[in-house]
Amino acid sequence: MSVKDTVARQYKKLADHGLQQVSGLLVPPEGWIATLRKALAMSGPQLAKRAGITKAAIYQAERNEREGAITLNQMQKMAEALGGRFVYAVVLHERVDDVLKAQALENAEGIVRRASSHMALEQQSLSPEQTQIEIDRLADSMIRHMPPDFWKKT
Repeated sequence: MSVKDTVARQYKKLADHGLQQVSGLLVPPEGWIATLRKALAMSGPQLAKRAGITKAAIYQAERNEREGAITLNQMQKMAEALGGRFVYAVVLHERVDDVLKAQALENAEGIVRRASSHMALEQQSLSPEQTQIEIDRLADSMIRHMPPDFWKKT
């Protein structure tokens, strides 16, 4: 196993661990700032004082969070003022290997279907079983060798 393969496996493990950690975690309808502030029975002015900003800035931050316009720095500041920490993550909907397999199958199916249509014109088409075997074989090869156009939209 090469160093490149080892590093890729380590990244996959990290990404899959992140997915496992936050699966089922949903942002509350009011956003995290307002939800935690209310759970702590903390008023806007009290949070403002702890954060060293105006109460209007607190309500603006809560609104910005709900609208998706808050900055990471603002979230960090609010988390600390609430007595917590801000955790930022981007996670996939599925395990890394599942995402790779789905993309490889999509690519392979397009290639094999195009080739099959040309072969059909010459009465050399593959059976449905042979077509699926070829799609799976090509997908596995794509995952191992990752062609430059692997992530292109098909």
